[in-house]
Parts: sequence; C-alpha cells; structure tokens
Amino acid sequence: MSERRLPGLEGPLWRALLVFRITALGYAAVLMVNNFREYAWPLGGWLIIAVMTVWTVVSSLAYARPERRGWPLLGADLAVAALCLLASRWIVHPPGLGVGAPTLPMAWVASPVVAWAISGGRRRGAIAAILLSVADVIVRNGFSQATANGPVLMILAGIGVGHIARLAIDAETRLQQAMEVEAATRERERLARGIHDSVLQVLALVQRRGAELGGEAAELGRLAGEQESVLRSLVAAGSPVSTADAFVDVRPLLDAYASAAVTIAAPATPVLLPGSVAGEVVAAVGAALDNVERHAGPGARAWILLEELDDQVTVSVRDNGAGIPDGRLAEAELDGRLGVAQSIRGRIRDLGGSVSVTSAAGTGTEVELTVPR
Repeated sequence: MSERRLPGLEGPLWRALLVFRITALGYAAVLMVNNFREYAWPLGGWLIIAVMTVWTVVSSLAYARPERRGWPLLGADLAVAALCLLASRWIVHPPGLGVGAPTLPMAWVASPVVAWAISGGRRRGAIAAILLSVADVIVRNGFSQATANGPVLMILAGIGVGHIARLAIDAETRLQQAMEVEAATRERERLARGIHDSVLQVLALVQRRGAELGGEAAELGRLAGEQESVLRSLVAAGSPVSTADAFVDVRPLLDAYASAAVTIAAPATPVLLPGSVAGEVVAAVGAALDNVERHAGPGARAWILLEELDDQVTVSVRDNGAGIPDGRLAEAELDGRLGVAQSIRGRIRDLGGSVSVTSAAGTGTEVELTVPR
C-alpha cells in the first residue's frame, strides 16, 4: 500500500521569510544610500550592509533545507542580527538613535524573529523578539516612547507568526492523519474482500464435507462452521467502518458464538462501540471461548454476559469446567503459550481496558473484559 503525503504547509512560511529578508535588506540598503553621509562612520555602514547581504544569501540557502533548521542555524541567525543592530551604536550618531532614528538593519533585524517563530511557535518567536529588543534598547541608551515601536512590533510579529505557524503545522498533521485513516480503511476493505473470496469459502467447504463424511470429520466441520460464522460477522461489521467514529452494535457479533454449548445474554437495546474496538473485544471473547473448548474439559458449557454502563462495556465469559490451578497462567506465559496474555489481555489493554480472570481448580473460570466507551 503506497502512502500519500501532503505537500508541506510549513514550506510556504519559510519561502515568505526569504521574501521578507530580501525585501528588508533592499529597504535597509536604500536608507543607507540616502543617509550614509550623515553617519559617524559611513564606511562602517557599508560594511554592515555587506555582512547583511552575505548572511541573507547564506541563511536563505540553509533554511531551504529542512534538516538544517535547527538550533545552530537559528542561534547564528539571531547572533548576526544582534551584532548588526548593535553596530548602529558606533556607526549612526547616538543622539539620533535616542530620539527614534532608524538603525542600520531596520526591519531586516526581524528576520530571525520570524524564523524562530516558524520553527517553534509563539513562545520561541517571543523569546527571539525579546532578545533583539534588549539589543535595541542598548543601542538607543534606554527605552522611551520614541523608541518603543521597534521592540513592540518585533514581539507582536514573533507571537503572530508563531501562532500562524503552529496552526499550519497542526492542520497538516490532521490532514495527514485523515489520509492515513482513509488508506487504512481501503486496505481493510481489500483484505475483507480477499477473506470473503478465499478463507470463508474454504471454511464453508470444510463444514459441508465434514458433515458428509461424519465421525471426527463432522466435528472438524462443525468447528469450521463456527469459525466461518464468526469471521463472516467480523468482516461484515468491519466493512462499513471508515473512521474511528463509526459505531457498531456488539450484540450480533457475539451472537455468532451462540451454540448448544454457549449461551449469550445481552441487553435488549443496541450496545454500541467503535468498529475497531468492537472487533477487538469480540476477538478476545473468541480467544476465551477457545480456551474453554481446549482446557475446560469434555461437556463444559460457557455463558457470555454483555453489560453496558454510561462509561464502559463489560463482557463476561464464564464456564463450568475444570478451572485453572493457581500459577497455571503465569507458567503458560513463561512457556510461550500466550493465549490469555496476548489474545485476551493484550487486546483489551491496547483499548485502554482491563481483564479480570477468576478461577480455581474444579470451580470453572470467569473472564471479565471491560473497555471504556
């Protein structure tokens, strides 16, 4: 079965960062052309623009590779932006910075804030914005109404972009899960068709031929008929289940086990469980009945009781057979006989439920399966 993948919804955010970084670099270069004659050290301003240009190329190529979007690159991006920002203190006239004059990087300094927000969400974006805001306060010799716009806008950008990034990634995850559920459902339906066309027909043939031959073959045919009925019920119940929210009635699935040796008691109203959960519960009941047939002794009878509460469903399988001596279950598990450990307890544990086995030699056995609703 081939697995379809959604195109990454995070990719457009990184491409938007690339566009923002290049545009902000161009804006900073235009301001440099207009203002460099007024700077305390004009050559230093051109050096910073050169550093920003080189880092724009390097970081853009690095961020294009998802495997490189880790802490080393994020940390270096933040450090370069902070150094370019701090350099404004010695290149631009300090009095002008104190009253709100633009720094050398201008909006370009927000690029690592956006990168941190895309990679880690609101919290990480806010942290990067606060660190660069501290550098901005140092450059301007304090925090005032005239110099507050830059830090505030960076913090808002970090939080806003981080929130959008998390929403995009969560949406991608949910869509991918939906596609996987759809693919799994189609695979189950394909397997169900294969079972119907092969296994069920073979079991029906064994049942018919066994009845014709008689003797031990008749008993083998009867067992094949019971397994065919159970398997047919499971296939029929599983076919319409396309999502985890589809519910089925457990009662008809258990009715497939009814026989002269097995009595079933269930409520008069439907007992609904998700299709996958119902299938596992019924399979665990089948494993318990198989143990009755193998170990309870000749002539043993079994009773299945189905009960439901608001928050759980319980199925009890009780027999009047020979019972289980103390320590036999643990010994069987150590010997590799895992019928109770895996076929029963393992199934119910995976559903978040519990299994209780009550037995003593000569008093029969009761297996109680409980699953949450």
